[in-house]
Amino acid sequence: MSTLSVPPVLTSPRDDAIQLYRAFKGLGCDTAAVVNILSHRDVTQRSFIQHEYKTMYSEDLLKRLKSELSGKLETAVLLWMLDPAERDATVIKQAFSSGVTNPYAATEVICSRTPSQIQLIKQNYHSKFGVLLEQDIAVLTYGDHKESKCLALDFLYWSLSYSGGFSTHRYEGPEVDREMALKDAKTLFKAGEKKLGTDEKKFIRIFSERSRAQLAAISSAYHDMYGGSLKKAVKSETSGEFEHGLLTILKCSQNPAKYFAKVLHQAMKGLGTNDTTVIRVIVMRTEIDMHYIKAEYLRKYKKSLNNAVHSETSGQYQNFLLSLLGPSH
Repeated sequence: MSTLSVPPVLTSPRDDAIQLYRAFKGLGCDTAAVVNILSHRDVTQRSFIQHEYKTMYSEDLLKRLKSELSGKLETAVLLWMLDPAERDATVIKQAFSSGVTNPYAATEVICSRTPSQIQLIKQNYHSKFGVLLEQDIAVLTYGDHKESKCLALDFLYWSLSYSGGFSTHRYEGPEVDREMALKDAKTLFKAGEKKLGTDEKKFIRIFSERSRAQLAAISSAYHDMYGGSLKKAVKSETSGEFEHGLLTILKCSQNPAKYFAKVLHQAMKGLGTNDTTVIRVIVMRTEIDMHYIKAEYLRKYKKSLNNAVHSETSGQYQNFLLSLLGPSH
């Protein structure tokens, strides 16, 4: 569900295409006009605008935006213009193509999506980049690059290709199997806290097979049976990107808004701002659950997300992000 907090759009996609074309003409680009139009259009409207622009001017709007914009604003706008599945595929590819492989962004995307969303991501990844997502991850996991041989990539590979894992066959609804939750909690305890060392494959199997609701039930059962939280067990028994992947799945099964509020806070606290993360989260979650993320941010950090973004950004880049966030209240 869209969370864009704007009045109803009265202009047609054709009118928007004309206004964008005018913004590109002359010396320099009228970035304020570009931001004002695109930041207030939902995913369907943005698609229609691209179609109208191509029809009227025989030019790809994304290519024109890339040539007219620059820096962080360019990154944010181009990501915003993609449909959700293509956007996810692009973020994953960029995470694997940035010189030093950093699976954190890819882990966040894959581990916070439902099985049906994962299927769309895989289809878009293959059509856009000409390779299966599982193949790219397998190369990074089992290839010659030492830094790529990490459990996080191994986890992503098995999450995508494991029989019964992130597939269309995995149940996505709210109902849970209490008996299975108790059994899985016991399996995880034996695979982690009870033994010397950790049986990572048991964690991979359960975390990649179970629905969000089922994982929440497993977490509750774990606490009831052993007195400690499953989250703390994961932290004590795993590390690095593998730990990050498991915790992402666990936190998103319980409260995704709280998880993303924390990601944004960490990206903006201290000296400097991780703009890549700020752009990724705001652009990706605006039309999903941004109202909830803003509420969690205010509750936890006693400061509105809008104020935090305002203090860490500037110019039309700032205006674009704040437009996506909508009013502070």
